[in-house]
Amino acid sequence: MIAKMKKLTFLVYYKEYEEFLKKLRELGVVHIFTKSQGAAENQELQDRIRLAAKYAAAIKYLQGMNVVADKHEGDAAKGEITLEVLSELQANQQQLVHRKQVLEKEIVSLEPWGDFDSGNIERLGNAGYVVNFYICSEKQFNDEWIQAYNATVINKIGSKVYFVTITLEKDVPELEVEYAKLPDKSLSSLKSSVENLEKDINKVDQSIKDLAITSIADLEVAQRKIYSEIEFSKVVLTGDSLADNKLVLLEGWVPEVKSEDVKFFMDNQGAYYEISNPSPEDNVPILFNNDKFSRLFEPIIRLYMLPKYNELDLTPFFAPFFMLFFGLCLGDTGYGAFMVLAVTIYRLMAKNISSGMKPILTLVQILGASTMVCGLLTGTCFGFNIYDIQVSFLQKMKEAISLDNQQMFNLSLILGGVQIIFGMMLKAVNQTIQLGFKYAVGTIGWIFVILSSAIAFAGAMEMGGTVHMVFVIAGLLMAYLYNSPGKNVFVNIGLGLWDSYNMATGLLGDILSYVRLFALGLSGGILASVFNSLAAGMSPDNIIAGPIVMVLIFVIGHSINIFMNVLGAMVHPMRLTFVEFFKNSGYEGGGKEYSPFKK
Repeated sequence: MIAKMKKLTFLVYYKEYEEFLKKLRELGVVHIFTKSQGAAENQELQDRIRLAAKYAAAIKYLQGMNVVADKHEGDAAKGEITLEVLSELQANQQQLVHRKQVLEKEIVSLEPWGDFDSGNIERLGNAGYVVNFYICSEKQFNDEWIQAYNATVINKIGSKVYFVTITLEKDVPELEVEYAKLPDKSLSSLKSSVENLEKDINKVDQSIKDLAITSIADLEVAQRKIYSEIEFSKVVLTGDSLADNKLVLLEGWVPEVKSEDVKFFMDNQGAYYEISNPSPEDNVPILFNNDKFSRLFEPIIRLYMLPKYNELDLTPFFAPFFMLFFGLCLGDTGYGAFMVLAVTIYRLMAKNISSGMKPILTLVQILGASTMVCGLLTGTCFGFNIYDIQVSFLQKMKEAISLDNQQMFNLSLILGGVQIIFGMMLKAVNQTIQLGFKYAVGTIGWIFVILSSAIAFAGAMEMGGTVHMVFVIAGLLMAYLYNSPGKNVFVNIGLGLWDSYNMATGLLGDILSYVRLFALGLSGGILASVFNSLAAGMSPDNIIAGPIVMVLIFVIGHSINIFMNVLGAMVHPMRLTFVEFFKNSGYEGGGKEYSPFKK
């Protein structure tokens, strides 16, 4: 369910505004919708946003160093220093890598010529001789150059010829081939320089790894501090200036259960304030207030969207269906037991489980328990049928709850019809809460028609009998004549006819969508039995290797099957919830989660 909220409006003297907000942030219960207008023009805020991005990039970079970070209480001041040090190390690393790349290119260009001392070239130049380096193809090379220019072939690589000419300065040739400009250093000195640079790069890398080990916690604390400053700046900019900029008006939201704390705080601040109930047009933040069971399924509805403040929170209503649908989709008692057992062992063995992780683990245990129960409907356990075991207890259970494929197919359709009709009932309740009872009359009419026909089809009343026809006629009159209050009767009839078409086509398609509950459970069971057959058929006839191969195929095969089927058992019930159930319940959504202004 959605917690009741109160609207808080207050006026503050402009000189006391920021100090007042700091105290309000310490209180930590007021939600303020920040506005983007003015934020883009505020240079200080933009600088903080850019700094926050730098912290995020630095944390991500250090986390990618594949080292185990020390766990300690972070320090924001140390985090600021760490960011500066890391920036310097990264800049130094980039310079070293760039220099290494330049030298490696020079080495590549010099390797065909071999390792020679450039000082010899210089001494030849002092003696009046000029040494030129050329590259050409074998076809281009002219043997006459050997006599004319003292051409000497240094190397041949593929079809390329690397040669030099040694001439007097006045006899320098003008050959129509590629001229090679070589580095001033020798090949050995270049390689030595690269080795030294690699050592320097390794030192920098090690320094960065040391930061990753010791300083990630500091960066995270500094990042949170910047985020807090960003949110504070946004709230500061959200206020509206009044009375020649002497007063600042600000609006916020507070849970009704916390309103007395806010009143006490505001009375001590000496600021004018008003606490009132929200109006229908207000965009009220959403704070869930569900029981322990429904609270486990809140992350699922967050994947879709939060409800509006003035509509029903459907979490408590879809939670039991989701649990049941998951169990039917996975449909294997062994898989369910494995989920429950694995999570239970983890909870017993793990030392530090975060508060946010505990509800997820509990949800997995509940879904696993549902899978165990639903698996008993077909008797599937790791691909085997437990009802094939001739034990009196299992045979009695088989007679009591076992269902064949046709019955499982029918059960899926029945569950789909139940959830859709239940969703239509919730839609009528939602319309009554939001708009008034008269706007729900048309929906109630269709519920009469569909529900009475379903009961008659099940044999609880005579199909087409007096009682059935009373409900059908009454429902059609309500759906055709009162589906849109305040409009012309002919418009209502036209809309009723259109609704009839949508009901006839959409309702059938929605119910057929629930066949996936049967199909996924059946396919998972078939795959499990296939892996069992493979484990038995592919194991060699050897007293030692046979059992080992069988166990390996069994474990690997069922691990793959569990992963695939758990994924499907999450996705498809979500699809049925978000599409079929939410559509038929008239769910609009679009609410924004309650996020109090606090450090």
